Amino acid sequence: MTLLTGTDLVAELVDVRRVYQMGGTEVAALDGISHQFRRGEYWSIMGSSGSGKSTLLNILGCIDRPTSGDYLVGGQRVSGLNDDQLSELRGASLGFVFQSYNLIPQLDVLENILVPVMYRQEWPAWAMDRAKSLAERVGLTGRLGHRPPELSGGQQQRVAIARSLINDPDLILADEATGNLDSKTAEEILEVFDELHDEGKTILLVTHEVSVGARSQRTLKLKDGRIEAVLENHS
Repeated sequence: MTLLTGTDLVAELVDVRRVYQMGGTEVAALDGISHQFRRGEYWSIMGSSGSGKSTLLNILGCIDRPTSGDYLVGGQRVSGLNDDQLSELRGASLGFVFQSYNLIPQLDVLENILVPVMYRQEWPAWAMDRAKSLAERVGLTGRLGHRPPELSGGQQQRVAIARSLINDPDLILADEATGNLDSKTAEEILEVFDELHDEGKTILLVTHEVSVGARSQRTLKLKDGRIEAVLENHS
């Protein structure tokens, strides 16, 4: 398969395998995945438990590395990067939204939004204004001084979304982002993702809920570590 590096290509997987040693047995969590994600697309990644969803998201987020095959972000081969370079790539190009929010309880809303900026070598002049603007964007203007334990689940997820946007990433990766929320709050969070997509953001959303997956443009369906189907969604 030819490696593409067009400006609209955000991420590309080429024959990616991820093998784990389970005792004396090799288990292929991903078994030859090839796929391209282009700028402005909204994908859901679905499949039963054990299908490879979480492993794929970890590869896409540069949290894990393929056993073999290539993964490219913005045309750059991830396999050639050291740990420091990977961290830099994650901070600059990727935004993460997790099911468990992963906020720092000792920090307030504004400080949590700013966490990805703290890993930069120099503090950017725009950081504080952008954090406040993002907090307003997700409806948290009046909660900037509150810490995560003082917030509802939906409010914590809004902080996580704002945090994922602080560095203006090329790709937003969401892992069961509505899994811990009631249906009303989940709908509100999904509306935020809809708005981000309308603004041109590229979103990959791992979910086990069919109704959530249907919100995306397209669904990548996994089974036993392979792509079972690529579906067009018509809402």
